[in-house]
Amino acid sequence: MPKKFLTVKEVSELMGVTPLTVRNWDQKGKLVAYRHPANNYRLYKTEDIEGLMRNIEQSKTSRRQSGVKKLKVEVY
Repeated sequence: MPKKFLTVKEVSELMGVTPLTVRNWDQKGKLVAYRHPANNYRLYKTEDIEGLMRNIEQSKTSRRQSGVKKLKVEVY
């Protein structure tokens, strides 16, 4: 049976970011944290993380398809 909730550390390792980034996403509303009743740790629903990952992938592909590229600027 798959896990329903992930810890901050598990989310950060899965997404390739620091735990502080995950907490910042929580504060900015990109993720919704649920609290463990015994220790008050942040927990995130697996489906919420999957949704965030899909959104990130969609934004990457839409940028590629629209031809948006990073501008390379040389300063003299």
